[in-house]
Amino acid sequence: MFLVMAGFGIIIPVLPFYAEELGASPAELGLLMAVYSMMQFIFAPMWGRISDKIGRKPVIMVGIFGLSLSFFMLALSTTLWMLFIARIIGGFLSAANMPTVMAYVADITTEEDRGKGMGIVGAATGLGFIFGPAIGGVFTNINLEAPFYIAGILSLMTLLLVFGILKESIHLSENKTSAKKASTWGAVLRDPLAILYFLQFFISLSLSGLEATFAYFAADKAGLDAVTLGYIFMIMGLASAAVQGSMGKLTKKFGEAAIIQGGIVVSAIGFGLILFTQNFTTAAIFLAVFGVGNGVIRPSVSSLLTKISKMGYGAATGYLSSFDSLGRIIGPVLGGALYSIAIGLPYISGIFLSILAFVLFRIYSSKANLTDPRRTTVN
Repeated sequence: MFLVMAGFGIIIPVLPFYAEELGASPAELGLLMAVYSMMQFIFAPMWGRISDKIGRKPVIMVGIFGLSLSFFMLALSTTLWMLFIARIIGGFLSAANMPTVMAYVADITTEEDRGKGMGIVGAATGLGFIFGPAIGGVFTNINLEAPFYIAGILSLMTLLLVFGILKESIHLSENKTSAKKASTWGAVLRDPLAILYFLQFFISLSLSGLEATFAYFAADKAGLDAVTLGYIFMIMGLASAAVQGSMGKLTKKFGEAAIIQGGIVVSAIGFGLILFTQNFTTAAIFLAVFGVGNGVIRPSVSSLLTKISKMGYGAATGYLSSFDSLGRIIGPVLGGALYSIAIGLPYISGIFLSILAFVLFRIYSSKANLTDPRRTTVN
């Protein structure tokens, strides 16, 4: 996942300029970014279910191959419609990656070590996304196509590593019989576990709203430029990765339910602190606080979900990825609209979303009796 996300991150700095060179308007650029997340929202559950049936390794390989193919297609694009085709294909196939990797972790870990495994995946994903854009920025100096070729080659290397080294895990799964349970959208939304999916949606919604608007906010409040903002987001990412790497100890001591609630509270505090940004130091500290809170939530939700869901691991994590993608589709649009009303409104709304998520999870956890770290099943 580190290599996958590094490859994905490499194209982030250059894609807007590349699309603009091919005639994309700001609205078309937004649509180009959104269509990728839309494809992941639609197809992540499908890939998760397929991995429950045929195994994790082939589905992971499909996802990585799809990324590589889309990067090379982007590099060879000469018109705007070719960019859209590349992003659609990339979103469709790469939707297989995250849910299947999380299902793989669930296969090979005991319930006691599940949080640790999910945390390691989260940390690797975050670090890849930190280093990727930095690498992409360097290769942009060669030409605009170079980062896409580099990302494509890196993805091909990752595919070869998976093919040669990764062993199939589904035979190790404790979740074999539950893979047969129906997992339609209707069934998912009626299930009490829907609270966990909506929790992930709220967290993704508020995070993507912050990512879409903070550059403008920091420039207005503290006069920070793009290079400085890159360092700030790197610090936030490192803080998030560091705490995710400690998930094993935290989960064993407190349990997923307590960590989720603590993460929501710290995220809300981070949103509040961001409103008082004055300079580079305060921006870095406040975003690091937010990153620590936000960072522990996804691995904890993934761990808890795979412990108590009656679906197959792949189906459960597929729907989780789908809700995450939905938040990333709506978040930037909502954040931008709120920012146009008042520059602090995206972060105030983040506080309210955090409060809503906290209340919903408290209601769910009290009914499911999740207060004991050793208790992982619903009464």
